[in-house]
Amino acid sequence: MGVSRLARALAVAFAVMLSGGPVPGLKAETSPPAVTPVLSALARFDPAQSSLSQETGDLVLDLSISQPVPWRVRMLDNPPRMILDMREVDWAGLERMPQVAEPVRAMRAGIFRPGWSRLVIELDGPWQVLRAGMETGRAGAAETARLTIRLSPSSAANFAKITALPEPEEWSLPVPADVPVIARRAGGSIIVVLDPGHGGIDPGAERDGHKEADLMLTFAREFKELLARDERFKVVLTREEDIFVPLETRISVARAAGADLFLSLHADALAEGEAHGATLYTLSDAASDAAAEALAERHERDDLLAGIDLSAQDDLVATVLIDMARTETKPRIDRLVSALEASIKGADLRMHRKPHQEGGFSVLKSPDIPSVLVELGFLSSARDLKRLTDPEWRARMAAAMRDGILAWAKEDAALRAARD
Repeated sequence: MGVSRLARALAVAFAVMLSGGPVPGLKAETSPPAVTPVLSALARFDPAQSSLSQETGDLVLDLSISQPVPWRVRMLDNPPRMILDMREVDWAGLERMPQVAEPVRAMRAGIFRPGWSRLVIELDGPWQVLRAGMETGRAGAAETARLTIRLSPSSAANFAKITALPEPEEWSLPVPADVPVIARRAGGSIIVVLDPGHGGIDPGAERDGHKEADLMLTFAREFKELLARDERFKVVLTREEDIFVPLETRISVARAAGADLFLSLHADALAEGEAHGATLYTLSDAASDAAAEALAERHERDDLLAGIDLSAQDDLVATVLIDMARTETKPRIDRLVSALEASIKGADLRMHRKPHQEGGFSVLKSPDIPSVLVELGFLSSARDLKRLTDPEWRARMAAAMRDGILAWAKEDAALRAARD
């Protein structure tokens, strides 16, 4: 089977149309292969030859890429958005694509999961996929591809129906992969899961060419290296590269690793007011202040815009057993926060004027694993950005956090032994 026919067959297999029927513009006479091949070359997106426009009331997305790839498209709600997944497409230059479409509220793209990229277009209301198809051509000896998706306005009832269609099994929340099986030594290693916030399609806060996702991955790698040199620790990262990991999957990684504690690393930005210095956040239904509430809402929204729906996740924590587990875990979390705060301040590192705050962060919802979200600083602060990009400062912060964890673990073990 040639590349063109293979891509078209895969398009039939991967395009998720809202009616559940065949994809208009694509012939389905070719049966898709039993095993999806992995393309060896990264497809390049051509912004100059692509566009997002309006035609007679419809939205038309016309994408030019350097080679045919498997793809799928679907609609989601809250907020209304179109999700386009494509195999190995580099979306560099998306901001330069011609775009004249008033119904579009926001658009972003990036790596969604290994081998797959995602384009998300947030819309002003209910829309539906009217037609979608990929055509192939040639530019000299090279084969090219053009994907065209036409959206038309939808009724609220129809939109609710098509957005309720289930994802293919294990697509949006893949099971944690490559999580090392950690064998506890007789002395009891401290298993730490470090969660570099954001990644892939979700870059997090940005300032002066720096992305929160990149800064946190750099710190997490350096922190992991520091802890790994100490035989008292075993360390797992929720992501080792610039990929998107859903919030709930990050918790699954911690559970699969048998984590003793979970630290989610961030460096957000606040639009209003002055905020700088490290801040420690713990889970609460009621945020400690408006800024904490705004940060929690932003983290939830980033997952939503990436195509993950967390609207039903609260059902997972509304049980008596989980409340009981949280009752036992909360004092341990409070002691962990106190130990980290004391160690960071003891190292003469800047902390926020309110170093311990609370918020409804989904990534902290594991009931039995002490979990803390650490804002190492705020990219909205020039001083914090300077610190975060300073290797010496990062090394001092990592050492302080290590010492705080050790102090907490010693106290925690003593209290457990006394209780037992």
